[in-house]
Amino acid sequence: MTEISKEYAVALFMLAAENGLVNEYSAQLNDIKELAKENPDYVNILESPAIPLSERLALVDAAFSEEYYEYIVSFIKLLCENRHIRSLCACIDEFIELARVAQNCVVATVYYVEPLTKAQKDKLILKLSKISGKKVEAVYVEDKSLIGGIKIQLDDKLLDGSLSGRLNKVKGVISE
Repeated sequence: MTEISKEYAVALFMLAAENGLVNEYSAQLNDIKELAKENPDYVNILESPAIPLSERLALVDAAFSEEYYEYIVSFIKLLCENRHIRSLCACIDEFIELARVAQNCVVATVYYVEPLTKAQKDKLILKLSKISGKKVEAVYVEDKSLIGGIKIQLDDKLLDGSLSGRLNKVKGVISE
């Protein structure tokens, strides 16, 4: 992430925190990030010097003013005005990370072969919360190379309960 992304994210985060709207801003910013990814031409238009700035800002108003908080719309406009609209997704990522830190939350990436049931997911989140001492949000990623079981990346820890991981351990012991 660039220093510019961090600066913009911190400023927006401070506004959100000041107004007690960190969760709401996070949700709306995630929506905007998805929209930006799905519509890269929109970001190109907002960046284009061939289109007058007033028209680009009007496009932002038309797209976001009805459904999104005023500060978020102003944030996007500010990125346009200062020619940093390409940093939009990076700014959002920084904001989300600031929100997680403020809420004592961590993301666990769970790699699986077979999808987990809701009960398994709930039990896993509870266990990971106890291990980390933090609130845990999980991202689930299918990985057929595991053969069976799961592997979890939690902060800088790798918890490997996969069959392929166990086989590699056995292989390492045998080859010693």
